Amino acid sequence: MTFDIDMIKAVYEKYPERVAAARKILNKPLTLTEKILYTHLSEGAAKEVFERGKSYVDFAPDRIAMQDATAQMALLQFMQAGKPQTAVPTTVHCDHLIQAKDGAEKDLQESINKSSEVFNFLDSVSSKYGIGFWKPGAGIIHQVVLENYAFPGGMMIGTDSHTVNAGGLGMVAIGVGGADAVDVMAGMPWELKFPKLIGVKLTGKLSGWTAPKDIILKVAGILTVKGGTGAIIEYFGEGAKNLSCTGKGTICNMGAEVGATTSNFGYDESMERYLRATGRADVADLANGIGEHLTGDAEVYENPEKYFDQVIKIDLNTLAPHINGPFTPDLATAVHDMKEVAGKSDWPTKIEWGLIGSCTNSSYEDISRASSIAEDALAKGLRPKAEFGINPGSEQVRYTIERDGYINTFERLGAKIFTNACGPCIGQWARAGADKQEKNSIIHSFNRNFSKRADGNPNTHAFVTSPEMVAAIAIAGDLTFNPITDTLINDKGEAVKLAEPTGFELPPKGFDVKDPGYKAPANDSSEVEVVVNPDSNRLQLLEPFKPWDGKNITGMKLLIKAFGKCTTDHISMAGPWLRYRGHLDNISNNTLTGAMNAFNQETDKVKNQLTGEYGTVPDVQRAYKAVNTPGIVVGDHNYGEGSSREHAAMQPRHLGVKMVLVKSFARIHETNLKKQGLLGLTFANEEDYDKIRENDTIETVDLDQFAEGKPIHIRFKHDDGTEDVIKTNHTYNDGQIAWYKAGSALNLIKEIHANTLL
Repeated sequence: MTFDIDMIKAVYEKYPERVAAARKILNKPLTLTEKILYTHLSEGAAKEVFERGKSYVDFAPDRIAMQDATAQMALLQFMQAGKPQTAVPTTVHCDHLIQAKDGAEKDLQESINKSSEVFNFLDSVSSKYGIGFWKPGAGIIHQVVLENYAFPGGMMIGTDSHTVNAGGLGMVAIGVGGADAVDVMAGMPWELKFPKLIGVKLTGKLSGWTAPKDIILKVAGILTVKGGTGAIIEYFGEGAKNLSCTGKGTICNMGAEVGATTSNFGYDESMERYLRATGRADVADLANGIGEHLTGDAEVYENPEKYFDQVIKIDLNTLAPHINGPFTPDLATAVHDMKEVAGKSDWPTKIEWGLIGSCTNSSYEDISRASSIAEDALAKGLRPKAEFGINPGSEQVRYTIERDGYINTFERLGAKIFTNACGPCIGQWARAGADKQEKNSIIHSFNRNFSKRADGNPNTHAFVTSPEMVAAIAIAGDLTFNPITDTLINDKGEAVKLAEPTGFELPPKGFDVKDPGYKAPANDSSEVEVVVNPDSNRLQLLEPFKPWDGKNITGMKLLIKAFGKCTTDHISMAGPWLRYRGHLDNISNNTLTGAMNAFNQETDKVKNQLTGEYGTVPDVQRAYKAVNTPGIVVGDHNYGEGSSREHAAMQPRHLGVKMVLVKSFARIHETNLKKQGLLGLTFANEEDYDKIRENDTIETVDLDQFAEGKPIHIRFKHDDGTEDVIKTNHTYNDGQIAWYKAGSALNLIKEIHANTLL
């Protein structure tokens, strides 16, 4: 079944005309990215040459996807907008609130028992507002979207940073905060700074132990975690055409780890094959009809340096398997160098767990290739030295790989088959012994490996690689094992070598599934009642944030001066805290508890200037809020890197933080701060970070003159009677300043909607 086929037809009918208009405006050959962006300009947006990295542009996305952890807050906000239905096709996917522990059946039932209140809320809200609902166990949002909703040349946004996975099927798919999704659900334009363009030319063909995952692991090593910020990465070349559609999805998925707005590939035969295999031949036929518009122009790919801001070239014939980490996804090491690098770095080389799956590597092809390694190991008398865990990407994938014998193969190897859900990838893993915080190493095919990310243990060294390499290294139990050259000793004392992985791009017998886990919205929404218990500790109706009074902010106290990496995991941890994603006050008790205090190099220990004592970050800020004392957070580079979770912006706002001042922001987090009515500023001179002291009282000097392009000066009053006034920059345009004045973007939407009804 093809969802929303009429919408897709309408998009494709307009494509030739809109691409022609874009070509006339730009007067040059077009990249795929430019074609998609210009064909999705909002009706009221200017039709002009937009300046990459500078122009703010309004777009009209085709659809929205939300996962259960972020959907709660997004839908709680949407309920305030006063709209009867979502303006564009929208789906909710229950994949984050399922903890991996004992195995799929037990874990799924346990999650339903614990989170039924949340699942029922999401089910009822979806049914009332015309939203497609994917039940717990149906699969990981991004795999389900790829199988059912993604289409070449489309544009979508999703309340998860790995929405970008849909770029594997030729979309511009972008991770956003819930407030952005609410804008589009309410029929408003969606604003994005027009991205820069990075081109990645792929030549040659993957072979042997090298997989699509190695392409993005290599790119991450080149660009680092912030090198793609503000840019869309477009892959092209013969090497790109030689990749499967799900392999392309893997590459786009992990593009979020380099800060990229999104990544994409041009429409080709592998995408057509995937569309037909997943029951969407009608979409493939439509795409074939406008195929020339669903990829970049030939002149662009022949002379990429003329059309992209940066070009990276990778020869797939010579690309080696990579292992990235620990603690950051951009620390790239080729497999043949790992023994030397690990030795110099004092990493634990004994592998305790190998984990295959997550939204980035849970396709049929991924499982089949990893299974071939498991099958070969069993045939050669090898038993894994590490424990094994498998997370299939969707019920369709799980059902099909069970039918084809792959689950049986893994189980014979002793693997645990977890639910079709995120599980360990997002910290939803009840790993035995993690609380002991022992130094250890695990290897997985996930996309992120920040400290504490998988199991909550800050001493777990997590390494990222392809599913087939996970299988091989977990069998060996050794991080330094190189399956290309090394041998293992089997149960007969023989030295054996693992065969190269083999697999299938698509199931030879086709996909199959009994119950995919989808529930359509109600035909009559008036019959659906959405109830939130006022005594619930999981869900809480929202109160609007107060508008700005138009004056300078005075009397601010420094809450924390964060040192080094401060991701959204540090600002609002996931794992066990996911249960409170629908209750703003409760989840605010984890605010910035993972951030390192620059003054004592400790986490969750900051000075309360009212008492002189040290306390947890949330407790200190609650103490400030109780006496109407505003707080300020100071941060380092790429502040807010990682997940799209808007809670990392809403929680400080809820607790009374007025300003976040950093060296640089990650894109999504900066937007989330703006949407929630917080002041997000950057140092004009990064060295001014060092001037800020623990006992400072802070005030704005000229915020009352807040205007686009106008710097804001901040006065820091030190406890010795001296002071520093520093210059800060911001990227607010007139529309975003209107959000700030209203107290939040949602407040402004409500005002506009109310005025429309008058």
